[in-house]
Amino acid sequence: MAKRDYYEVLGVSKGASDDEIKKAYRKQAVKFHPDKNPGDKQAEENFKELGHAYEILSDPQKRAAYDQYGHDAFDPRARARGGGGAAGGGFHDPFDIFREVFGGSGGGGSIFENLFGGGQDPNGPQRGDDLRYDMQLTLEEAALGCEKEISVTKLDQCEGCGGSGAEAGSKLRTCGTCGGRGQVLTARGIFSIAQTCPHCKGAGRILEKPCKKCTGSGKHERTSQIKLRIPAGVEAGTRLRSPGNGEAGARGGQHGDLYVFLQVKEHEIFQREGDDLLCEVPVSFIQATLGAEIEVPTLSGRATVKIPAGTQPGTLLRLRGRGVKSLQGHGQGDLHVRVQVEVPTHLNSEQKQKLSEFAALCDGKEMPLSQSFFAKAKKFFQ
Repeated sequence: MAKRDYYEVLGVSKGASDDEIKKAYRKQAVKFHPDKNPGDKQAEENFKELGHAYEILSDPQKRAAYDQYGHDAFDPRARARGGGGAAGGGFHDPFDIFREVFGGSGGGGSIFENLFGGGQDPNGPQRGDDLRYDMQLTLEEAALGCEKEISVTKLDQCEGCGGSGAEAGSKLRTCGTCGGRGQVLTARGIFSIAQTCPHCKGAGRILEKPCKKCTGSGKHERTSQIKLRIPAGVEAGTRLRSPGNGEAGARGGQHGDLYVFLQVKEHEIFQREGDDLLCEVPVSFIQATLGAEIEVPTLSGRATVKIPAGTQPGTLLRLRGRGVKSLQGHGQGDLHVRVQVEVPTHLNSEQKQKLSEFAALCDGKEMPLSQSFFAKAKKFFQ
């Protein structure tokens, strides 16, 4: 499929200023960011398209090449045909562009942190990476809520240097390779490509005496015990955020967050449908015929259900408020009991005799469903 014009993607004119391009990207990126559109594949594609457009139009050299050659400027096949495309590699991760525009850190973070976090010094403290943890719950734990303690092995702040990476009393000096910029320029034809400085790894500064405990990284691996409160009513696929329990940031920066993704085990008795529960309960044909009161299980104990006389197999009986608490706090679901009429097996001779006597007393009127069915099916037996 043909690529859209990058100016059209951002919604700006071809003569737009750098500030206009940045503002347009900011507005569109907030609209289509995955944090605001979870599971929306089209929004995700739009966000990536925005990233590509901003990647080109925010760079004066790439923009000039695009204005002259269009999309062919960055198509290796076009260059092979002599199309005069620009030299250089592919595009950046659109999330990196988003963090650049909104002043966010290289370690990720939510859309709101990126929006309001303000610009950061690339050589200063940087926010740590977010982590993911997959947790499996029982249906009871998910429905009623619980507390869990988990072990997470992650990069934590070094105690020896407090996350700075430097030995006490030592200083930082400007990197001689990049002059403190954290990037070096590589000439490729008529263009210059900025790359991360290989000497300081983009920090712009070099440690005179790296911390002996963490060898200058400011972090070391540690296993932490984290207590989590699981709210009542969560479902499979629910994502919980534990602030500050991600990895430590660079150069003493704040920790990232821990995201816990929940899965729920299948239950041996109950099936969940939203906030409602379904339970299949066997009853004898005598109970179904004459009526009875039976006890059924619920997530919080036992409850009594009245079986009306003449109850048919598959009948659903409802117990209000015995389901799952709503995660949004809007009451509680119901428990639906599906009646399964059990046919007796292994009868002794006396029991068979009594049933035969009962059958002889029946004239068919006590079986309305059978009468109705065979009346409709009569023509098939002729």
